Amino acid sequence: MDAAADGAWTSDEAAALEPQIETLLASRNTRALSLDLHGLSEIDTFGACLLERLTLKWREAAPVEVSGLPPRFRGLMAEVERVETIPDVPVRRRREFPVLEPIGRAIFAAFAYIATFLNMLGAVVAALLRVIANPRRMRFTSLVAQLDRVGLRAIPIILLITVLIGGIIQQQSIFQLRKFGAESYAVNLTGILVLREIGVLLVAIMVAGRSGSAYTAELGSMKMREEIDALRTMGLDPAEVLILPRLLALVIALPILGLIGGIAALFGAGLVGWIYAGISPAIFMARLHDAISVTHFEVGMYKAPFMALVIGIVSSIEGFAVKGSAESLGAQTTTSVVKSIFLVILLDGFFAMFFAWMGM
Repeated sequence: MDAAADGAWTSDEAAALEPQIETLLASRNTRALSLDLHGLSEIDTFGACLLERLTLKWREAAPVEVSGLPPRFRGLMAEVERVETIPDVPVRRRREFPVLEPIGRAIFAAFAYIATFLNMLGAVVAALLRVIANPRRMRFTSLVAQLDRVGLRAIPIILLITVLIGGIIQQQSIFQLRKFGAESYAVNLTGILVLREIGVLLVAIMVAGRSGSAYTAELGSMKMREEIDALRTMGLDPAEVLILPRLLALVIALPILGLIGGIAALFGAGLVGWIYAGISPAIFMARLHDAISVTHFEVGMYKAPFMALVIGIVSSIEGFAVKGSAESLGAQTTTSVVKSIFLVILLDGFFAMFFAWMGM
């Protein structure tokens, strides 16, 4: 059977060429096919694949002879023929473990986040070393502005929440110890709990929700507007310009806020003890003096800078991870708060075990 291909065999002619090929293949029989390609004026990958499909299908029933292929098309036809003759590699089916797969992904994500955290921490430490070597590089105006935002403006809400929490802890302690006639020992419980654990932890959680989310939103907005890329273009390090002042402000402000929050919580506890159980301020102060020591205060203060460091690093990581949409900004801000609070509580647990081991 003789056949000829002429004209343009390109993707633009697909609507006309494909029906012709299908018709020719439908009429195939045991007769040999002689295909003349002298008339080809133009051919692309689509046309070459179409001709190759014709010859391969026809060879399943009868021989095929192709002649007259213009020299300029031979390279394309040879490459298409080579690709078509590559044997299929059997794909090994992956064994699936529906229960273990999420666990594995979570573990890999955790290790990836640890690597990101250490990378950001290293960048901040490098920026700090450069500032120490050349103090004129430090942006003191930015540091003071951040101290005002993170520290001074946070005092009212810190006072309000810690007074309430201190009063609630004291009320519940009195209610439980009253069954044993040991109401006065509620002062011991509240004082140690506030100074060692709850005071600094509660303040850190509030700072993470208030200031950490603000840091993420600010850095994320700058990332969306390509201001961070502009800083790099100008030869400035974003870790030194943007992160370091915010991080230092957190490290300085959080211990101070923790101290203020602890005092406010003890004030709330004393007020509730006076009203609820008749523990006068003089008795409250005397019991508090006997129950607590400087060690309890030191344990709480030792935690504060590390909690501030964690909040600042996590907020910066999530801010730099923002993409170019408002949805991404909201998602990363939420993630920043959740991760900061989780890591702060985890860090508090590690410190509790460490200080217990140290006998403090």
